[in-house]
Amino acid sequence: MNHWMDFSHTQPPARPLVIGHRGASAHAPENTLASFRLALDQGADGIEFDVKRSQSGEVVIMHDVSVDRTTNGSGNVHQLSLHQLRQLDAGNGEHVPTLDELFEELGARDAARGRPFLFNVEVTNYTTPQDGLEQVVIEVVRRHNISERVMFSSFNPLSVRKLSQLAPEIPRGILYSGDMPIHLRNVWLAPFMPHQFRHPQLKMVTADYVQKLLQKGLRVNTWTVNEPVDMRHLIKCGVNVLMGDSPKTMKEVTGD
Repeated sequence: MNHWMDFSHTQPPARPLVIGHRGASAHAPENTLASFRLALDQGADGIEFDVKRSQSGEVVIMHDVSVDRTTNGSGNVHQLSLHQLRQLDAGNGEHVPTLDELFEELGARDAARGRPFLFNVEVTNYTTPQDGLEQVVIEVVRRHNISERVMFSSFNPLSVRKLSQLAPEIPRGILYSGDMPIHLRNVWLAPFMPHQFRHPQLKMVTADYVQKLLQKGLRVNTWTVNEPVDMRHLIKCGVNVLMGDSPKTMKEVTGD
């Protein structure tokens, strides 16, 4: 049984899970091992992060198409080898981690209360859709025997569909925001891409919206939740997961 599925698909949770967006990225360089460790230390139930393939084929953790914003280097991730990526400073001396490294570092660790630490892997090959990222990510997850703690998500409906075909045992979430084209923000392609979670941007979430999704048998995770007033609103709406940059702040609001 996958631990992301512990929630009822018909009732709001007693409390939402706290998931560190790119780790504890309000307090440490995003998508680095330091940020992920800090999220665990702050009591997060899990972390969300972004994966891409390097030029040499490895799965690395990086949000942007290029390394320009988050490192001291420049260039697109898919045009840089792992060796080249290793030379970059991703903030405070941190390097660009691989997915293997993350699972080796935190795969055996549990959050407070003894609950298994969860991983939301966002597949972000939006500019290189035919690079085989989905298959390679699944291979890494299975190699580490961590499938029961992983969920995949993507803004790309075709990627969600491919993940469902290659690894039907691992749950999937569809990402979308209010400023996307209507067919994407209303998830018109949902019948063609099996999934268990919806990941709407927080501004789209109301109590009625959550209730309608729950009635469809879907669980609701929302992002990027950084303000306490938004956290309290979303808790009242009955979302399953809060994804934000500061697990510490979210834990203070959820009260545990």
